Amino acid sequence: MTNEETTASPVIEGNNKVLMERRGHVAIITINRPEARNAVNGDVAQGIEAAIDQLEADDDLWVGVLTGARTEKGWIFSAGADLKAMSTDPGAMMTEKGGFAGFVARERTKPVIAAVDGPALAGGTEIVLACDMVVASETAVFGVPEVLRNLVAAGGGLFRLPRVLPRNVAMELVLTGRLDFPAERAHHFGWVNALTEEADALDGAVQLAEQVTKAAPLAVRESRKIVLESALADEETGWRLSNEGIAKMFGAEDFGEGLTAFFEKRDPVWKGR
Repeated sequence: MTNEETTASPVIEGNNKVLMERRGHVAIITINRPEARNAVNGDVAQGIEAAIDQLEADDDLWVGVLTGARTEKGWIFSAGADLKAMSTDPGAMMTEKGGFAGFVARERTKPVIAAVDGPALAGGTEIVLACDMVVASETAVFGVPEVLRNLVAAGGGLFRLPRVLPRNVAMELVLTGRLDFPAERAHHFGWVNALTEEADALDGAVQLAEQVTKAAPLAVRESRKIVLESALADEETGWRLSNEGIAKMFGAEDFGEGLTAFFEKRDPVWKGR
């Protein structure tokens, strides 16, 4: 199923700028401002924050997929901040829990996968960087052009890009403001998990999400937390977090199910606790 064929409903009543669809244990969240290249304004920020609230609160939703609606001129993930909104009410693009777009600074427990077809630029790149994994089509390009407007990429791009790309490559993107960093190169460096043909990024991201849902959701959330918290920490911290995490699993109801399913040679039925 492509972006065009998805059936989704507004996350917030009366605000159709962010749509959400449930597909099994996967929540598909779509930025829906094709008339503005899916740029972020107040409605988008509030909608994404509300969608993540729902994802976090619903025990039957284990993974999120974040994508952009197709525009009349083709595929685009997001052009970043709406410059008209920035000139009149820049604070509207920020939320208390999520920062820019209601997402880039959001604390959450469940993984979110970016499905990128077409450009993800400026704040769009920063939204992708805030996701846990990325599936991108051959049409996807990235860039942080803020320096060309005498701005600074303040949505996480300046410290997250050097974590997913070699330092000098990240520096090139930041200092030149180039808008044509291709998904193929991002995949080469490991930032993009999987490449697809045009229009297939959403399908690819959902397939990856469904692979994640085969694992125990409690273990997935705890493992994600340990990876993030230990990424810039010393080994002592990494060992402490790992030991605390496995101790939690020993006391979880799904721990017994995992072992029982293994011995019975069947797929486990996870309860998420």
